Amino acid sequence: MTTSDPTTSGTAHANALNRLDRLPVSRFHKVTLLAVAFAYFFEFADINSFATTAPKLIKLWGITVDQIAYVTSLSFVGMFIGAIVAGSISDRWGRKRALLWTTMFFGVFSFAAAFSWDLVSLGVFRVLTSAGLSAMTVVGVVYINEMYPSAIRGKFQAYAIVIGICGTPVTNLIASAVVPLNDWSWRLVYVWGSLGILLVLFTRHLKESPRWLESRGDHAQADAVLREIEASVAAEHGALPEPAPPVPETPSAKAPLRLLLQKKYLYPTLLLTVLWMTQTIGFFGYSSWAPTLLAKEGFSVEKSVFYVALTTVGAPLGCYLASLVTDRFERKWCLVAFGTVIAGCGLLYGLTFNPVLIIVFGFLVNLFERGYTALAYAYSPELFDTRSRSLGTSVSYGLGRLSNAAGPLIVAALYNGHGYQSVFYFIAGTWLVGAIVLAVFGTRTRSTRLAEAERKRVGVPA
Repeated sequence: MTTSDPTTSGTAHANALNRLDRLPVSRFHKVTLLAVAFAYFFEFADINSFATTAPKLIKLWGITVDQIAYVTSLSFVGMFIGAIVAGSISDRWGRKRALLWTTMFFGVFSFAAAFSWDLVSLGVFRVLTSAGLSAMTVVGVVYINEMYPSAIRGKFQAYAIVIGICGTPVTNLIASAVVPLNDWSWRLVYVWGSLGILLVLFTRHLKESPRWLESRGDHAQADAVLREIEASVAAEHGALPEPAPPVPETPSAKAPLRLLLQKKYLYPTLLLTVLWMTQTIGFFGYSSWAPTLLAKEGFSVEKSVFYVALTTVGAPLGCYLASLVTDRFERKWCLVAFGTVIAGCGLLYGLTFNPVLIIVFGFLVNLFERGYTALAYAYSPELFDTRSRSLGTSVSYGLGRLSNAAGPLIVAALYNGHGYQSVFYFIAGTWLVGAIVLAVFGTRTRSTRLAEAERKRVGVPA
């Protein structure tokens, strides 16, 4: 086995990026993928718990569409706070610990939500749960970006979502079965969402990000982690090729928020904020409201939840579709194409009350929405360097989630003032705006990835 000794050539640089980039896919990568996908599964399982139980609570507690909107809006405030805090703790205490802590956090408060006694208590628990969900997502995105070779990180980001996104249809099908049973069975949906706590079972299989350790100047620890990874990969695949030579870097301190005001970082931060704003309003405008609005339009609670559950079967297929295109084509244009298709299918969903067409167009919306999300998870961290990656990703993602604090209020106002179909005109318009902004201002990343891969192939420093 050939490894890179950080003490050679008079440098203490661990060369984490190049050493990770030349590793073949191994059991280490697959176990890491499984762990992150497990966290994603219960994130997606839990994120729409309130949406699936709201129709039942309208009958049990007499709550209104406006009250549902307020709870949903506050949840996005929680998501914003969670995303910002995630960037800080991920930079301060490491990617691995942050992933475990944020998953534990949302699991605990999802479980607490099962014991809610009124809308206020449920709202408080949902805000705290949402903070944990958002925080875990930011950490998971950055963790995969830093642990996988650059040539395949987009594909593995999508693979993690393919597995994780199954939490949505599974949860919706569980909800469609248990929510109608009796007056307390809706609480089981929140118990189910809390099972993300079991991520602790993966603790010993996860490694801290060597690139994070290296960015802090802890080259010895980064090298120790890299040697463990290389030993396990070499035992599976044999001797490893030499990595490209390291490029010495000055250790960076914790990135301050004002860093993003620098021209180098401000542009990608603004671009990604628009991306996540339109994705959040468009995605949650559909997924958070579909069961409630169908129930308000005369469909029974059982049918509305069941129809939405069937549409979410398209979600894993969308992530798989993203995995096929993400490293093959320019991610910017894939996002533009997916966003445009979502706008069209979402509008058609809102223009029909035929159950078959609701399921068909809802299926397509879910398919392309989740594919879009997988692409965005891979695209976002690539616009930043290691020092700014966690901060830039968390701020843009957090601002996107915060923007949807107004989204549910807009949806409620449109529905009450202009009817069911106006909601879907609004959602389709939001997706279209995002696609146009990306088409005009989006940064291309594929050429950079290919250039990096070529430099590593011929052994030229990046």
